[in-house]
Amino acid sequence: MLRRLCVLILAGSLWLPAFAHQQKAAITKVLFNSRTGHIEVMHRFYMHDAEHAVGEIFGGKADIMKSAETQQQFADYVTERFELLQQDKGLPLSLVGFELEGKFFWVYQETPIPVELTNLSVRHNALRDIWPSQVNLVNIEGREELKSLTFHGSAELLKVEF
Repeated sequence: MLRRLCVLILAGSLWLPAFAHQQKAAITKVLFNSRTGHIEVMHRFYMHDAEHAVGEIFGGKADIMKSAETQQQFADYVTERFELLQQDKGLPLSLVGFELEGKFFWVYQETPIPVELTNLSVRHNALRDIWPSQVNLVNIEGREELKSLTFHGSAELLKVEF
């Protein structure tokens, strides 16, 4: 019988419950980079979650650890479920890349910073269509103070004001 170990993970200013193995939590950083003139998006998923997810999404032969094709498929899956909106119009996010780094799988996106931006709506449903308990934290940096959005439960679209 497997026993789950309950731990607490500090994610930004939010404490999230987690269990050994599958964390069912991801963190995304949305960075307004004035040097490049882009909004840079960095999604961080636990590899263990990504491994389980690709099996459910793409079938039993999918291997995110060894297959560049599966890694690309997972990155595409993430980008299809993440959206930045300005006044209900989606900003055109480009996939910059992805990488395996230790116990994490990273997906990178970017878009030019809009000239007049007073608010931003965010949709982040990656893995939430597989696991209802999935929590996605989005930290928005580089524009005034840090702002955080937490996607859990029925939260589909959240908004920040600048």
